[in-house]
Amino acid sequence: MIQRQQTLWLLLAAITSFLTFQFPFVTGKEVITQNAALADIDIDAGSNMFLLLLTGASIILALVTIFQFKDRKLQLKLTIAGILLTLVIITLYIVQYTRVIQPVPALWAVLPFLTLFAFIMAYRGIRNDERLVKSLDKLR
Repeated sequence: MIQRQQTLWLLLAAITSFLTFQFPFVTGKEVITQNAALADIDIDAGSNMFLLLLTGASIILALVTIFQFKDRKLQLKLTIAGILLTLVIITLYIVQYTRVIQPVPALWAVLPFLTLFAFIMAYRGIRNDERLVKSLDKLR
């Protein structure tokens, strides 16, 4: 299980998703509506309820997908779901980015994109395994 490269990619996806809770995507100022004062704000995975839930789901999905190594078709579908979920998370980050005044993207803004890359690489690895098994079945 651990020697398969897609397992490592899925583990990387889970780790980078977890790290988005720790590090901000963007920092900047936000207008407080009561007195029109500016307050410092950091946008991370815990700053919005939808981001919190979707990022948590992304972590769980990546970890569950690792242990579906005996059913490659299900693993492939779960990886596609992880890709789509990560695209939704990135979209939510961009929407949150637009509400910040004087936004400064953090260095850690690459983490959601790294999660997406890891899911895509895991998809490629699972697909290659499926092709290999099919080609070996043809030889029998």
